[in-house]
Amino acid sequence: MNSSTSSSPGALNPRSCTESSAASRIPELYSARKLACGDVEGRINALFNRVNAIQKKSGQFDLLLCVGEFFVNSPEAEAEWEAYKSGAKKAPIHTYILGAASQETVKYFPNSDGCELAENITYLGRRGIFTGASGLQIAYVSGREAQQEPAPSHCFTSKDITALVAPMLSNSKFRGLDILLTSQWPRGVWQYGNSPETDTKFCGVSSIADLADKLKPRYHFAGLEAVHYERVPYRNHVVLQENAQHVSRFIALATVNNPAKKKYLYAFNIVPMKNMDPAELVKQPQDVTENPYRKPMKDGKKEKPPPSMTGAEEEPAPQFFFDLGQNKPQHQQRHGRKRQTDGDRPNYPKQPRKPPQPTGPCWFCLASPEVEKHLVISIGTNCYMALAKGGLTPDHVLLLPIGHYQSVVDLASEVVEEMEKYKSAIKKFCKSRGQRCILFERNYRSQHLQLQVVPVPMEKCSTEDIKEAFMTQAEEQQMELMEIPAHTDLKQIAPPGTPYFYVELDTGEKLFYRIKKNFPLQFGREVLASEALLNIPMRADWRECKCTKEEEEDQAKQMRSDFVPFDFALDD
Repeated sequence: MNSSTSSSPGALNPRSCTESSAASRIPELYSARKLACGDVEGRINALFNRVNAIQKKSGQFDLLLCVGEFFVNSPEAEAEWEAYKSGAKKAPIHTYILGAASQETVKYFPNSDGCELAENITYLGRRGIFTGASGLQIAYVSGREAQQEPAPSHCFTSKDITALVAPMLSNSKFRGLDILLTSQWPRGVWQYGNSPETDTKFCGVSSIADLADKLKPRYHFAGLEAVHYERVPYRNHVVLQENAQHVSRFIALATVNNPAKKKYLYAFNIVPMKNMDPAELVKQPQDVTENPYRKPMKDGKKEKPPPSMTGAEEEPAPQFFFDLGQNKPQHQQRHGRKRQTDGDRPNYPKQPRKPPQPTGPCWFCLASPEVEKHLVISIGTNCYMALAKGGLTPDHVLLLPIGHYQSVVDLASEVVEEMEKYKSAIKKFCKSRGQRCILFERNYRSQHLQLQVVPVPMEKCSTEDIKEAFMTQAEEQQMELMEIPAHTDLKQIAPPGTPYFYVELDTGEKLFYRIKKNFPLQFGREVLASEALLNIPMRADWRECKCTKEEEEDQAKQMRSDFVPFDFALDD
C-alpha cells in the first residue's frame, strides 16, 4: 500500500487528476450552509437531482460532503459516472467525497492523496485536514480499518490515525474540530444516547471512536451502515472536573434513494468555532449526554480526566452528580464530585428556583389577575397549557411558563424539562387524532413566552408542504428562514434578548429566522391559514376570530376532556 500524506492545516490543495486545477474550484467556505450525504453507491444523478430540488426551495448551499461509498461496480453506475467524468454533466455544487471502502471501487481513485475526479467533484484523499479561508476546519478518514498487513488500498491503518491526530494535539491552542468525516462509524457511539436502527454487535470500529474522542468534532458524519442515525449531542468534558467545552453531534446517513426512504441528505448551518463567542460555543443543549467514548478502567474506576485548565466549574447536571449545596455533611462536600447511581444518591430536598416576576401587568403569568383562567387546559409545576384566544382551529393551544419568561432561550432548566413534557404530550394527542403538530414562537414585541401549537389534519397537506409554505412566504417577505439541526438548542444561535421567529415541524425539523425589523406579527398564523395548508385565510389575524366568553368556555371544556388521557400533570 502506498503511503499517504496528511494535508497540513490550510486551504485544501489536492493534486488534480484532470487537466484543470482542483484547488481553483475549492470554495472559500464563508457561507454557513452545508450539505452532508450518505453512501451514493453510483446513484449520482439521483443525488444531484435531489440537491437541485433542495436548492431551488431553500437557496444555494456552498458545498456537499459525501461519506461512505460514493461509487459501485456496475455497468449502469459506470455509464452514469462517465457523463460527469467526460464533462457532459456537471455537479451543481462543490462536492467532496471520501475514498474507496471496498476493493471493487479502488479503481475510481487514481491518487491516494486526493484529486479532482470531475468538474466540481473532488476526492479528499485517504486522510487529512483542511481549513477554509473562513477558518472552518474539516478532518477526514476514508475507507475501513485494516484487519491485516500489508493493508489493502481501501483501508486505513493506525499510522494514518496517528499522522492525522498528532499535529493537531501538539498545538496548545487546539480545542476541537468543526467537522469530522469518516466512512465507518465510531464503535460505541450509541452509549448513553438514543439507539440506532441497526445491529450494534458488529457496527463501528474503536479506532474511529478514539479519533472522535481526541479531535472533538462539533459534527461527525459517517456512512456504510445504510441507516440514518442522529445521536443526541454528547459532552467533551467532565462536569465539575474540567472546563466546559462544546458538544459533539454524530450523524450517520443512509444510502441515496434507499427504498425505505431513510434520510440520506442532511442540511446544516455551521459557523467556524474560531469565529464564535467562547461562551456561545460551549453552551450545552438540554438533551446532552455523557461522552460515549470514555471507557471504564479494568478495576471499575473511571479514567482520570485531564485537569481543568482554568479551574472554572460548570453547574452540575442533577441526573449525574451531587447537588453541591450548603446542607450536606462535610464528608459529602469533600467527595461531592464522585459520581452516583440512582440507588445510592442521597435524597436531599430540591430547592425550586423562584421564577422571574413581571415588571407590570401580564396577560399570561398564571398568578396575574389579567390572565383569562377559563382558557386554561392543564397546569403543571412550571408550565401550563391554555386554549389560544381567537385560535386558528378549535384545538389551537398555547404552551406557557407559569413564571414570567420572555422566550424559550430564557427558560430555567426545570421549566425547559416540563415544557418538553408538554410538547411530547400534545404531539401524541395530535397524532391520535390524525393531525400534524406544528409549533412556533415569535420572540418579538412580546413580553411572555407563548409557544403556539396548531394541529394540522394529515390529509390536508404533508410536512414537506408545510415547510415549503413557510419557506416560500418568508422568501416573498425578504426573510431567510434557516433550517437548523433537530437537536440544536436555540440558545446556541439566539442568545437571550435576541428577537427571533422559530418553527418546529412534526418531523422534528426546525426553521429559524433572526428578526431584524418590521417583522409581520401574524406571520406564523398567516402561513398556516393560507390556501396551501388549512385554507382559512380569513382567520390569519386572531382579532378577527374572537368568540364570546361562553363559546370559549365550551371549547376549553371540550379540549380539557379530550386531553385527559395525555395530561401527565394529572398524575403528579
